[in-house]
This record gives sequence, structure tokens and C-alpha cells, in this order.
Amino acid sequence: MLELIDTHAHLNLDNFKKDVEACVLRAKEAGVRAIINVGIDLKTSIRALELAHAYDDLWATAGIHPHEVKRANEETYAILRALLADNKMVAVGEIGLDYAKEYSPREVQSEHFVRQLALAKELNLPVVIHSREASPDIMHLLRGELPERFVFHCYAGSQQEAREILDLGGYISITGIVTFPRAENIRQIVRYVPIERLMLETDCPFLAPVPYRGKRNEPAFVRYVAEKVAEIKGLSLEECARQTTSNAREFFGI
Repeated sequence: MLELIDTHAHLNLDNFKKDVEACVLRAKEAGVRAIINVGIDLKTSIRALELAHAYDDLWATAGIHPHEVKRANEETYAILRALLADNKMVAVGEIGLDYAKEYSPREVQSEHFVRQLALAKELNLPVVIHSREASPDIMHLLRGELPERFVFHCYAGSQQEAREILDLGGYISITGIVTFPRAENIRQIVRYVPIERLMLETDCPFLAPVPYRGKRNEPAFVRYVAEKVAEIKGLSLEECARQTTSNAREFFGI
């Protein structure tokens, strides 16, 4: 039986307010056995945890996205700690740096990225990293506060950066972008990264794969990501699913 894991979803956003249950059911029918629901601020982290307790196959993360860190304070971290103590919380994230859209000043992004990395180390939790146009800085900060396990989600970086991530023991997660006609750079990364270090995600409601491009993405569509990765790697869908699911289960401890 095919078993997939969507390692990065946002069912905690308003886009799914009316049909979360239907989305979870469609995912299960598509072979998705677990969904990691990712927080980007306190509100979405709390909602992710609520959903994780409502559905057996959902798990949650808590973290403050670089766009949102300008509003973070000591109370924010007290609440994060409380959330992360729950047994259905499986990672800190998504956290990182975003220089493409500097909604928070760079120095504030760096400060809170490092602080959340330290929190993850203290709590022995893996880290889900968001990185856009910030490669040199994010790699420098990551080396200084290296967590035991980390993944660069929605990877769209260079092969050189991928090499650095792999050398540090990290994972790389692939979205539906890999199915886009002009995304040869992502397909090259899939060829380069060993299957043992790849994970699959939707990043829903964003980045729906072909043939649903332009529509709302959802966890069931991770199957299309798996099919494309399998094709690129010269693997059967079952082999690809088995290894990437094993990677995700070990990474998140589920």
C-alpha cells in the first residue's frame, strides 16, 4: 500500500476553514498517511495544534516566520514553549530568513532565527527552515547554532547551497514546483540530492502541482510531487514513497 507524508502543509490557514475534514479525507484516499501542519505565527501554531488533536494523522509545528518576527516578544516565546511541550508538536518552524520580502528588518530576522534555533536545540526538536534570497547569512547562522535535525522546505536554492546543507546533515524538501515546465533547476536538485535526504511537501494552499497549477493546493496533491520525483530519480512510485516517508517519519519522530 502506498504511504506518503505531506511534510509541510498549512491547513491552519483560513483557506481551509470550511473544508478541513474533506481535505484530510481526500489525502487519506490518495495514500497520505500523515500531514505536518506548519505554524508561521502564534495564531497558526495554536490552530495547527488544535487540528493535530482533532485528527490522528495530523501533526503540528510551532514557530515564528521571518515575516512575523518583528512582532515577537518575551510573551511570544513563553507561548511557543508551552505549545512545543505538547506531544503532537514535532518541530520548530517555520523559521528562517527572507530577503525577497523584508517584512521584518534583516537584523530582527537574524536575531529571532538564532533564538528559535537555540530553542529547538534545548527542546531536542527538529527545525523547518524558510530561506529566500538569504543563503550566505542563513548558512552562517545555522552553523553557529546547528540543530540535530533540520530541513530546508520548499527548496529553490542552488546546487552549491544544497551541498552545504547536505554536508551539515540537513534534508531538502520538494514541492509541486518540481512539476512546473520551467523548473528545471528544481529537477536538477532532485537529481543531485540522494533520495535518503529528500522529503516531499505541498506547502498548501500554495504551489499546486501540475495538473492543478493555479488552484488551491491540498495535501492529497503531494502524490503528484512523489510521481515527478520518482520519474526524475528513475524509481517506482512505491520506492520513492517508501524512502521519502521513512525519511519523514525518522525526521519528525512520528
